[in-house]
Amino acid sequence: MDKTFCIFFLSFSSLLLSALSQHDEFQFSSFNSGSSNSNRNDKVILSGIAEVDDGGILRLTHDTRRLIGHAFYHVPIRFKNSTDGSLFSFSTSFAFAIVPAYPKLGGHGLAFTIANSSSLPGAFPSEYLGLLNGKNIGNASNHLFAVELDTVQTFVFGDINDNHVGVDLNNLASNKSVASPLDLQSGDTIQVWIDYDSARKVLDVWLANTSTKPANPLLSYAVDLSPVLLNEMYVGFSASTGLLASSHYLFGWNFKMNGVAKSLDLSSFPSLPKPKKKNYALLIAAPVSALVFLIAGLATASYIIYKINTADVIEDWELVTGPHRFSYKELKYATRGFREKELLGQGGFGKVFRGVLPGTKEEVAVKRVSHESKQGLREFVAEIASIGRLRHRNLVRLQGWCRRRANLLLVYDYMPNGSLDKYLYSGDATTPLLPWPIRFRVIRSVAAALLYLHEEWESVVLHRDVKASNVLLDGELNGRLGDFGLAKLYERGANPSTTRVVGTLGYLAPELTRTGKATTASDVFAFGALVLEVVCGRRPIEPKAQPEELVLVDFVWEKLAAGQWREAVDHRLAGEFNDGEVELAFRVGLLCSHPSPAARPAMRDVARFFDDGDPSGVPELPSPPLAGGDFYEVEFEEFVHSYLSTSFEKGSSDTIVFSTAV
Repeated sequence: MDKTFCIFFLSFSSLLLSALSQHDEFQFSSFNSGSSNSNRNDKVILSGIAEVDDGGILRLTHDTRRLIGHAFYHVPIRFKNSTDGSLFSFSTSFAFAIVPAYPKLGGHGLAFTIANSSSLPGAFPSEYLGLLNGKNIGNASNHLFAVELDTVQTFVFGDINDNHVGVDLNNLASNKSVASPLDLQSGDTIQVWIDYDSARKVLDVWLANTSTKPANPLLSYAVDLSPVLLNEMYVGFSASTGLLASSHYLFGWNFKMNGVAKSLDLSSFPSLPKPKKKNYALLIAAPVSALVFLIAGLATASYIIYKINTADVIEDWELVTGPHRFSYKELKYATRGFREKELLGQGGFGKVFRGVLPGTKEEVAVKRVSHESKQGLREFVAEIASIGRLRHRNLVRLQGWCRRRANLLLVYDYMPNGSLDKYLYSGDATTPLLPWPIRFRVIRSVAAALLYLHEEWESVVLHRDVKASNVLLDGELNGRLGDFGLAKLYERGANPSTTRVVGTLGYLAPELTRTGKATTASDVFAFGALVLEVVCGRRPIEPKAQPEELVLVDFVWEKLAAGQWREAVDHRLAGEFNDGEVELAFRVGLLCSHPSPAARPAMRDVARFFDDGDPSGVPELPSPPLAGGDFYEVEFEEFVHSYLSTSFEKGSSDTIVFSTAV
């Protein structure tokens, strides 16, 4: 009896273990009949535009823009030991090909994916590869592992180039990436091997256009995947198309837990389907038929011309920019047709509207730039090329852009509290007074933003239009520097070139009218003017003030020199401010406003002054070259006074552009 029971128990245990492990290994030499799992509908879950052709090739995407294709094994795989929770090793191999719609110019890549869902709800196409979206990217709760084979360089995710292999953990900013030695979108069949050793906690990736696994991995990454992978996860593939399209093909796929997946024989796979040839036989017909075709052709040509004239414009520079590209239809819907009720404000190069994106219901600010002016187009491109790749908590984030005929559109994070100048100068009783702690925090926020632009990013970014109306306040009244329409980028160590003098009166460094060269020192000068403006609640130049109070720098200097600096503070604060912080701000503001560029501090020094919090730590201010109207050169002084008579009328822009002989 006992012996019989033992035999029964062992047999039952064996069957149970076999049932539990039947999905630990699978092989697809084709994705229809002929594979070890013969029924593709039962064994592979397809979603989006993914499909299997008659030859057994799985096609994740085709030549349609901004779509997603998913293919996942039909049941989840157990990745962790149910006893102690330790992670198992796993291995996979697969063969793929990417065929762009145009040679060397296609959509985005594909990714081997381990996810907690086979549908990846809410995922975006384009640079998101059908894996994540703008809301959940970077969240630890995603439990997403992917090895991306990417063919587009997305700057916002820090991609190294437009032909690379990357390891993504809950994010699309790869934890590790390497350039691919093979052209991923050549249309050739390429085999990939991915092995994870749970004991060593090392992930290895190989790449070859042969059936033999190379001796050394292309990418090796020491990583513990235990926090990323759950007990059971789906394995499969994701691909997407973007502004341009590519077809992503899978020929075969092997997967194995706690072992090494077999290599695939590339010679056994069918050739990719050839593009269908157009039938021109109907073009040879009787004269009547030819006339019909001619009329149809003219109608078609008219329709194509109409579509071209109304389509979103795509230019070379757009293919390498980082931010998301929106359709004009999306932004028109978001802003309710750019209704005046949604107008947030008007700047030097266009209007800004509030909008709500139809998909995510996220509030955004949409800047509409006039395309009729070459100046407008130049500033539009500059803004995308500069702020589009910048990431700092004190910069307004550019989410994306659109260009359609005469419409140039930039999409930013929405700043619910508007611009700083509204709080400094609004006569509206409903606009609250900014207390001193918030003013001081805003000053420090702008200083941190300029430090990032000047010294901490990969290139030197000159903002060239630092002023109160370009400082926006988020929901917590933190300062964010925005509007990069006049920005210039330089490689570190390069000598800035001579350009037109651009900027805003009162914030323009005096040397600009002589040299025409914007530098970090000219940005520092504008920052100094902003600091004094925030403390005093007055514009850098007051056209209606008494002559001795016309230039704010001169006014503050005289008050500070006489020991009466408290009289220069915004009277609306009613004395409710920190004396040490105000004196520190005055000293830093005046030092930044020095007429000599060499005497102005770098933004790193400015940040240090504020961190130390000691007014005595700021270098001694020069004796009154700043006072008595000597602040500006004579020719610039004349320009100031002539400009004042016309520039501050209602509705005019305070940003100026003029030429200077150098």
